[in-house]
Amino acid sequence: MSEQKTVRITLVKSLIGTIAAHRACARGLGLRHREHTVEVLDTPENRGMINKISYLLKVEK
Repeated sequence: MSEQKTVRITLVKSLIGTIAAHRACARGLGLRHREHTVEVLDTPENRGMINKISYLLKVEK
């Protein structure tokens, strides 16, 4: 069985002052607070959320 690809994302900017839809994307990706890092599957759904809030994130493959 092949291993699924993941992406490591870190929230580098605060969610304070962002619009509600962007905060919802961060929560949907599992990011809770600034400097929090999570690994998520590299799916089109997650990529869409990452692209939407890319100005708040640092993305590593």
